[in-house]
Amino acid sequence: MMDNKTFIIAGIVIALLIGAVAVFMASGDPDGLESTALVVQGHKELTGATPEDAEIEEDLTGKFSYESPMPDYSLGEAMGSTGGIIAIVIGTILAFLVVLGFAYGIKVAGKPAKQNQ
Repeated sequence: MMDNKTFIIAGIVIALLIGAVAVFMASGDPDGLESTALVVQGHKELTGATPEDAEIEEDLTGKFSYESPMPDYSLGEAMGSTGGIIAIVIGTILAFLVVLGFAYGIKVAGKPAKQNQ
């Protein structure tokens, strides 16, 4: 049987390997919500490829907006695939730390309070 520390380390290594490989296998063609927005706005056919110059038009006047620190899982065009791998590693580690924090909080909340005698 594997102890918890080995299990966690193995899980992190597997997640990082999958993330690093995914950078090279990812499609440059938008999918899901981005693709639907392009179809609705008339920039793309439902079953066709996305034109190179297609951009989603957003009216953000008076609305909440933000700038992603790692847009499209990258650190910018200059870094290329290396930036994508670094972004995946950072994202994986941050996600692990968030889950670890929640798990610790649940563990602490589940312990009965010590009573003074």
